[in-house]
Amino acid sequence: MPPLVIAHHLIWTAYGWWLPNDPRGSMSHVIRSDVIGALGELHHGRKKVQPTSREIREFYREADKRLRHELMTMNETQRDEVAAALGDVVAEQRYTVYACAVMSDHVHMVIRKHKHPAEDMIAHFQEASRSRLRAERHRPMDHPVWGGCGYKVFLDHPEDVHRTIKYVEDNPIKGRLPKQQWAFVKHYDNWPLHVGHSPNSPYATALKAVGRYP
Repeated sequence: MPPLVIAHHLIWTAYGWWLPNDPRGSMSHVIRSDVIGALGELHHGRKKVQPTSREIREFYREADKRLRHELMTMNETQRDEVAAALGDVVAEQRYTVYACAVMSDHVHMVIRKHKHPAEDMIAHFQEASRSRLRAERHRPMDHPVWGGCGYKVFLDHPEDVHRTIKYVEDNPIKGRLPKQQWAFVKHYDNWPLHVGHSPNSPYATALKAVGRYP
């Protein structure tokens, strides 16, 4: 019996950013647009040798000419608006969020498993933040805002959750943005191996079966 999923790392990008053939590599398996495909070859996964900043800028300057809608990043005000919309969804759906980074061209969240599948959670977050940016006139009403349905990474051990939380919290610093602290983010208490957990729970039993308990 494999360990049970306890949390998700959710990632989604702003419209037009991290295209399938991004010179840094991407999580895509196929390029669905010939216009975008003309920009370069697809490389699944992050490349071991990363391109220079200049190469990345040139790639997206050319992409901006080919995209149907304007290629836009989020400034501080817009990032705050997105975070406010995310917080509304967290409160409404009663999600538990352990980390969140709203970057200029993408969003990261570490979120506890829920009755909603990861794909539905991303959809809720995207819909609310898209509507808010449009309503506040940060994006034209016909602008997609987000670039696709996003990605998910399943986390099945508290060690994975802690590691991912640190990665997400470090993202703004690496991206030369201020450290981010959002009111809807909760401290991770090592759930479901938190203090007082049952060593005979289904989760603990599954971990014992693969030698990962505690």
